[in-house]
Amino acid sequence: MRDGAGFAFAGSGLDRASALRGQPEVIAALLASPGARVLPLWRGRPLFAGDDLGWIAPGHAALADATAAAILLGVDGTQAWFAQDISNWSPEEPAAEAAGLFDLGEQRHPLLAESFMFAELRTRMAGLRARDGELAATARALTEWHKSHGFCARCGAASVPDHAGWQRHCPACNAAHFPRTDPVVIMLVTRGNSTLLGRSPGWPEGMYSCLAGFVEPGETIEAAVRREVTEETGVVVGAVRYVTSQPWPFPASLMLGCHGEALGSALTLDPVEIEDARWVTREELAAVFAGTHPEIRTPRRGAIAGDLLRRWLADRVK
Repeated sequence: MRDGAGFAFAGSGLDRASALRGQPEVIAALLASPGARVLPLWRGRPLFAGDDLGWIAPGHAALADATAAAILLGVDGTQAWFAQDISNWSPEEPAAEAAGLFDLGEQRHPLLAESFMFAELRTRMAGLRARDGELAATARALTEWHKSHGFCARCGAASVPDHAGWQRHCPACNAAHFPRTDPVVIMLVTRGNSTLLGRSPGWPEGMYSCLAGFVEPGETIEAAVRREVTEETGVVVGAVRYVTSQPWPFPASLMLGCHGEALGSALTLDPVEIEDARWVTREELAAVFAGTHPEIRTPRRGAIAGDLLRRWLADRVK
């Protein structure tokens, strides 16, 4: 992966310019500056140019179908990055809708060069530079939030984007609404020389991963780890500690990577949540990463689950 990042979307030190968001005249000046670039998104798919993000100039004809002002993503000196959702654009021959975790559909725009295409971020995330990864994650999370939060949660009236896209304002009751991020625990659960992997119904054949689940209101990270593992597999977890985190813009989560020590190995699966779970030894996991395991496919690059498993395999879960 480029820039030596451990996984996709990891922080790149982006200056998100939060102090500027409430200054419309400053945002307008940034958007009009020579260093301004816009990342269009179409139906959740960012624009790519080859293996990189497809940045275009503000006011480009391809942005004509945007229904809202550009969202400020961040700045770096004279460089300013924005995002705009152009999902209202209807191509003559549209690509298939997103088809799960490994959607390979691409969509070209007639007003952009042949090398530009809209593509699913999951399939491209591991190839992005750290800065582009953070920008793409932010852009996708924010545009998806705007699409699903068009009405005031207090009074039901239509709300409008505000603060350079980082808020929504209700003209009827004056309420301010902010983008949400959902905390999710993802667990490297180990017992001796084995780690616990599971797969959800509908996943591609051979795909296994660390267990994961949303943190519930009033719950600590440690309690969420123990509850989720027990609910899904019947395994009781003792000691839990935080390891690392990853933004996950599908649609807007923060993955909290943890290491949990299992107190037993018997499995009782919840068939609604888990199609299968198994204990995998270090030797088996080495074969998984080598691509030689007969039943488990290699974890996709860029995701925190693979990073946690690699750390454990190398005996460096810190």
